[in-house]
This record gives sequence, C-alpha cells and structure tokens, in this order.
Amino acid sequence: MPSFDIVSKVDLQEIDNAINQTRKEIDQRFDFKGTHNEINLEKDAIVLLGADDYKLDAVIDVLKGKLVRRNVSPKCLDYGKKEPASGGAVRQRVAIVQGVSTEKGKEIIKFIKETKLKVQAQIMDDQVRVSGKKIDDLQEVIQAVKGHDFDIELQFVNMRA
Repeated sequence: MPSFDIVSKVDLQEIDNAINQTRKEIDQRFDFKGTHNEINLEKDAIVLLGADDYKLDAVIDVLKGKLVRRNVSPKCLDYGKKEPASGGAVRQRVAIVQGVSTEKGKEIIKFIKETKLKVQAQIMDDQVRVSGKKIDDLQEVIQAVKGHDFDIELQFVNMRA
C-alpha cells in the first residue's frame, strides 16, 4: 500500500553555520560595540545572552535572518522566557524543535481526516505515517497539509508506491 511520512527535522549543521555567521555580524556591528553579547549552540538548544532586552532582540533578529538565508525555517525554534543574567544582561534559551510531538501529530491526523480523502494516518514515534490505496489521494493530502499552518516546519519523506 502506498505511504509517506510527515516529519519535522532540522539540519543542525545549517543552524551551527547560521550561529557562526550571527556571531561574526554581532562582532562587527557598531550598535554592539562595547557590550557583551553571546550566542552558543548546545545539544538541543541555542543560548542567547544580550547586554539588555534591545540587544537580545537584535541578536534574535540577526539569527532569524541568517537561518532563513540557509533555508532553515524559524518555526523550528521555540523561544523560552527571558531571564536576568549577571551584570544586567538578559539570557534566553531557544529550544530546537525536532520531530512531530504527539499533540501536533493528533492535530495533523484530525486535519487529514477532515479532508475526507480515503487515507489512514497514524503516529509513529516522532512522525506521522499516511497510507492509502491511491497515490493521487496521498498527493492531495501532502498539498492540503502544506497549505495549512501547524506552527512547525514539516517535511514529507519516504514516499512509497
């Protein structure tokens, strides 16, 4: 039976490249001179440190721009709350979202069922598998899901006929 998987994967190398470019731009920009600002990649998160709220927001804007240029959707980032750091600085932890959560999976499956196409969808670990008898139905599901905003970046992989 034909099927495909809906996944949410992020290229961590591209995120690392975007972070390095952001660091270079922050070091060169006039409005950051004389202030302490940092951006670091951890295992599954990015830690931002800004001299103040304005600087932190500027770092985030630069990072988003660099990510978009590298074809990484900003939807893969989940911003935590801003917390004070030493010396009046502000720190923010940004989680990198990988995989389709169970809640998002249920939302996607509900949406697919509302299309009234003859397909079955099920959650498998951190992805959603969609199967059906006709490839045309599967392609319609892909178009419908692409057209709907689920607040996460989705890819469609493993198309099997």
